[in-house]
Amino acid sequence: MDLDSVRRQAEQLRVELGKVFTGQTELVDLLLATVYCGRHTLIEGVPGVGKTLLAKALARLLGADFQRIQFTPDLMPSDVLGTEVYLPNANSFEFRPGPIFTTVLLADEINRTPPKTQASLLEVMEERTVSMGRETRTLSPLFTVLATQNPIEYEGTYPLPEAQVDRFMTKLLVAYPSLEDDLQILGQYNQNIDLHRAATESLQPVTNPDEVLQARDPIRQINAAPEVVQYVAQLVRATRQHPQVHLGASPRGAIHLLLLSKALAAMDGRDFVTPDDVKLVVPAVLRHRILLTPEAQVAARSTDDVLDAVVSQVEVPR
Repeated sequence: MDLDSVRRQAEQLRVELGKVFTGQTELVDLLLATVYCGRHTLIEGVPGVGKTLLAKALARLLGADFQRIQFTPDLMPSDVLGTEVYLPNANSFEFRPGPIFTTVLLADEINRTPPKTQASLLEVMEERTVSMGRETRTLSPLFTVLATQNPIEYEGTYPLPEAQVDRFMTKLLVAYPSLEDDLQILGQYNQNIDLHRAATESLQPVTNPDEVLQARDPIRQINAAPEVVQYVAQLVRATRQHPQVHLGASPRGAIHLLLLSKALAAMDGRDFVTPDDVKLVVPAVLRHRILLTPEAQVAARSTDDVLDAVVSQVEVPR
């Protein structure tokens, strides 16, 4: 697959997603770029803005298997990974796979389950394998976790461990739709078009997992200029030196900045990365990787505010 094929595939996915998920094209681009990079994403938004709809529609368009796990306080690791069941007649154990054995996994309200269950995803998200007993089972190379969480209701939730948060390449914020988008959504329901039903029944796959995996090859071949690579390094270093940041971005954050920028370039049909590509992905890649100082939190500074300040103070290469 060449870059032009990647561009056409990405454009088809954009268009079809736009039929059920209205507006927020930048969010859609970042989500698709994350999938092309073979990574996972954390989607945050208030209830009712279409997080689940977006995940369902994406899996449908990719022609991929889809499972949803509703994370709750009583969810156990075996409910996610599966368990071994003893068969008395055969005097042996049989493995019953859990919902993790899929291609696209929607981890709904992931922060509502205890750390023990959250930790069960660590190996799966990093290695795409599940170790049970003496056996290690391999998942699809396209295995993707789309995790959601509610930003305003923290009662009964468990903050995600830093090790798990770092597994997510991007953290995407789903905002309220504009007036025009609201009118478009209402117009569809006024015509008796249920968007959730459309995401699972009306939408037709525009690609398949094999083609998505093939699209990763030309993305890997994109070589960023030395000045762009230096720009990425300077941005990450600036987060570590900012006075309002207690914990800056890690080397993994820098790697993800570069990889996601390459994916965006490929989706645009370009074989080179621009500083604008890097600036566009900074909030999505770094907003969940930096911790602000107590003083910054008291001053009601958000991580996006600080990242804007970081981007503005680092010189852009010409």
